[in-house]
Amino acid sequence: MSSLSTHVLDTMHGTPAAGMAVRLTGPHGLAAQGVTNEDGRVANLAPADLAPGRYRLSFAVADYFRGRGVALLDPPFLDEVSIDFGIAQSSGAERGGHYHVPLLVSPFSYSTYRGS
Repeated sequence: MSSLSTHVLDTMHGTPAAGMAVRLTGPHGLAAQGVTNEDGRVANLAPADLAPGRYRLSFAVADYFRGRGVALLDPPFLDEVSIDFGIAQSSGAERGGHYHVPLLVSPFSYSTYRGS
């Protein structure tokens, strides 16, 4: 089994993205949801052990930036950012693993990677 964490950084303001809604869906539907804390992280975002499969993290970026007072067009260029990723089956001595999925975001761009 594997574990999961995320961290959202607001590249427009150069700060962690505190107060952003995040949802995790997996093979069996909604797995978890929460709001980022002052460090841009969601405590207990996922169950302790995630089974192998396809997952999606969804971030409410337009709502977040509007909450920060940023004037966005309607509809905004980025409303919700979804990151689809897979958690692979572990084998041999490798027992699970940690998946860290950071999001760096502004109203007009985002990037992600598999962190540590």
